[in-house]
Amino acid sequence: MWHGEGYWLVRFLFQRALALIYLLAFLVAATQFRPLAGEDGLLPIDRYVEHATFRERPSLFYLVPSDRAIGLAAWSGVALSLLALVGAPYWLPDPYATPASMALWASMWLLYLSFVNAGQVFYGYGWESMLLETGFLAVFLGAGGVSPPFVVLLLLQWVLFRNMFGAGLIKLRGDECWRDLSCMEYHYETQPIPNPVSWFAHHRSKAFHRLETLGNHVVELAVPFLYFAPQPAAALAGAATIGFQGWLMVTGNFAWLNALTIVLAIATFSDGVLTAFLPITAPAAAPTPLYLEVLAIAVALLVVGLSVYPVKNMLSERQAMNSAFDPLHLVNTYGAFGSITRDRYELVIEGTTEEELTDDTEWRAYEFKGKPTDPEQRPRQVAPYHLRLDWQLWFAAMSPSPYRSPWFPRLLAKLLEGDDGVLGLLAENPFDEPPEHVRATRYRYRYTTPEERAETGRWWERERVGSYVQPMSLDEFEDRGPQRRRLR
Repeated sequence: MWHGEGYWLVRFLFQRALALIYLLAFLVAATQFRPLAGEDGLLPIDRYVEHATFRERPSLFYLVPSDRAIGLAAWSGVALSLLALVGAPYWLPDPYATPASMALWASMWLLYLSFVNAGQVFYGYGWESMLLETGFLAVFLGAGGVSPPFVVLLLLQWVLFRNMFGAGLIKLRGDECWRDLSCMEYHYETQPIPNPVSWFAHHRSKAFHRLETLGNHVVELAVPFLYFAPQPAAALAGAATIGFQGWLMVTGNFAWLNALTIVLAIATFSDGVLTAFLPITAPAAAPTPLYLEVLAIAVALLVVGLSVYPVKNMLSERQAMNSAFDPLHLVNTYGAFGSITRDRYELVIEGTTEEELTDDTEWRAYEFKGKPTDPEQRPRQVAPYHLRLDWQLWFAAMSPSPYRSPWFPRLLAKLLEGDDGVLGLLAENPFDEPPEHVRATRYRYRYTTPEERAETGRWWERERVGSYVQPMSLDEFEDRGPQRRRLR
C-alpha cells in the first residue's frame, strides 16, 4: 500500500468528522431554508421549479415543492447525521455494518443534494459541492470490522488536491496582489464575515502579511502534490493543510469550508501515523469485502471520467472557480478569493414607525448575526455555522444597484410585513410592530486603527456612500409590483 498499512482508524475519524459537518449543514437547512427559498421565501421554491428541469437540478423539492417536505427532509438529515456521528452502523455485526453504512451515507447525500440544487443563489457556494462530492465518496468507505477500500481514500485525496491546488492557481491567475504578495493587507478587512480575531490580524505588519501570502502559495501550490506521497510525507502534507485551514478558521468566518478541508486532510494519514502521535490503538481489520472493492473501483472509473472537465478548467487560463460539471455534483472544481476587494461596502437596513417622513425622522437599524452594521459591535464568531443571508448581503453590497440581487426587495417587503421567518434570520429586530417605512443605505467600512479603537471603543469606521433603496412603505411595494421598484 502506498501510505503504509491500516486505515480503519482513519476511516473511523473521517466518518465522525464528516457526520458533524453534515449535522451543521442540515441544521442550517432546517432553520434557514424555508425563509430563504421555501414556499414564501426570498427566492420562492416555485422559482426554482419554473427555471430548471429535474434533469438539470434534481431535487426532492422539484417533485414536492412544499415547506412541509423541506422541514421533513432537513430534520431527517439531522437525525441521520446524529446516527452517523455516533457510529450507528458499527453497532451491527460485520455482514450488516457496511450495507447499513452505505444506506445511511447515501440517504444523507441524496437529502443534501435536494437542498443544494433547489437552494438557488443561497446555496451557490463551493463548499456545498465539496460536501456533496465528499459525501458521495463516503458511501463507499464501509464500516464495522472490515478495512476501507484504499482507492476511496485516494479519491478523497483527489478532492483535497483539487480544492487546494485549484485555489492556488486561481489566485496566481487572478488578482495582481497575490503576485506582489500584498493581498493579505486587505483580506482580513474585506472578507465576507470577519470574526473577533480578524481586526488583530489586519493590523499585523506588511512584512507579516507578505510572509503569510507567500506561505499561502506554498501550501496551496506545492504541498498538495505530497498528498499522494508515501508516509510520513503524506501525513506531513496533511498536517500542513490542517494548520493552514486552522489559521483561516481562527481569523475568519468561512462557514464549513475550512472544517471540511480539514476533514478531507484526514485521508492523508494512516493508522500507523495516527497511533504514533495519539494515545489510541487501531483494531486489526478484516479484508475489504469483494463487493465493496468492486464498487470502489467502479466509482474510481466514474470519477476519472468526470474529472476531465474539472482538470481542463483548473489548467485553463480562464479558470472558473467553484463550478459543478454534473447535476449530481460528483466531481467539481474549486477555488477561493481569485480577486480581493480593496474596500468594504455594507448595506445598512433601517426602518421607522413614522408615517410621514421628514429630515428629523428617527431611523433604527436592523442588526444581523454575522455581518457588520453597528461600528461598535465586535465581529462575531459564527463559523462553521453558515449565515446564508449575511453572506449574500456581502455580495449585494459590492454593487451599487439592488437589481443584481432580486431577493433584496423582497427582503425589505418582508421586514415591512414583520415576517417571522425572515426576522428569525436577524440578530435584532428594533421594532415591536412592523415599521411604516424601510430604507437601505450603502456605506464604506474600514477597521479602526489601534489608536482610534483605544479612544472610541469602535471596531469600525464608516462613510456613507449613497442610497441603495430609498424609503418605501409596504403599500408602495405592493402598488409597484414585483418587477418595478423605486430602487437606486
